[in-house]
Amino acid sequence: MLRTPSPDGLRFAFGTLTVLPVNVTRWDRDAARGGMLWAPLAGLAVGVAAAGTGLLLLLLGAGHLLAAVATVAVPAVLTRGLHLDGLADTADGLGSGKPAEDALRIMKQSDIGPFGVLTLLFTLLAQVAALAQAYDGSWARGALAAVVSATAARLALTTAARAGVPAARPEGLGAAVAGVVPAGGALAAAAVVTLAAGATAGAYLGPYDALRTALAVVCAAVAAELLLRHCVRRFGGVTGDVFGGVAETAATTALVVLVLG
Repeated sequence: MLRTPSPDGLRFAFGTLTVLPVNVTRWDRDAARGGMLWAPLAGLAVGVAAAGTGLLLLLLGAGHLLAAVATVAVPAVLTRGLHLDGLADTADGLGSGKPAEDALRIMKQSDIGPFGVLTLLFTLLAQVAALAQAYDGSWARGALAAVVSATAARLALTTAARAGVPAARPEGLGAAVAGVVPAGGALAAAAVVTLAAGATAGAYLGPYDALRTALAVVCAAVAAELLLRHCVRRFGGVTGDVFGGVAETAATTALVVLVLG
C-alpha cells in the first residue's frame, strides 16, 4: 500500500480543517488518509490559538465569561464555522424523522431548521459555560481545556474516518475521507492524544487533573462514537455534516468533563 508522505498529509489536514493558507496539492485517498491521521495536530494548533486569545483577553482585564466567548469563537473562525454548520445540519436530519434519502436532502439545504438552531444554541452555551468555569478555576485550567477540547474534536474526525465506516453519499468531503484511516491507526491516534493530554495536565496541574483530562478525551471519543453510529444507522453512512457534528460533540463533551468534580 502506498504510504503518504508526511508533508502531503499535513497539508491536507491543515488545508481542509482550518482556514490557514495551506496549499493542498493532493486530494487522493492516500493524502486524505494522512490528513485524517494528522487531524489532531490541526486541532492542537486551533486549540493553542483559542487558548492564546482567551489568555490575552484575561491579561488585558476581561472577565472569565468574555474570555470564554472569545475562546469558543476562535475555532469557529478558524474552521469557517463548518463544524458548527455540520452539527446543525446533522441535528436537522436526525430530528426530521424522515427516511435516509429525505433526511440527507434536508441536510443539504442552506437554511437551518429548529432542531439545528436549538442544538447550536445549547452546544455553544455549554461550551462557553464550561470554559468560563475552567478560567474561573485558573487561567491554566481554562487554557488547557481549550487545547484539549479542540484536539479531541479533531481526534473524533480521525476515528470517524476509519475503515469500515461508509459514506452516505458518493460525493463531497465525507465521501473523500470516509474509511481512509486504518482501524489500527485510529486506535493509535486515540491512545497518543489521550496519553499526551493526561501527561500535559499532570505536569502543570497535578495527578488528579492528569486523570480527569485523560478521562475527558475518552468520554469525548465515546460521545462522538455514539453519534457516529447513530448517524450511520439513520443515513446509511457519514457525510461532511456528520463529521462536523461528531467534532462539536467531542469538543463539548471534553469541556463538560473537564469542569466536573
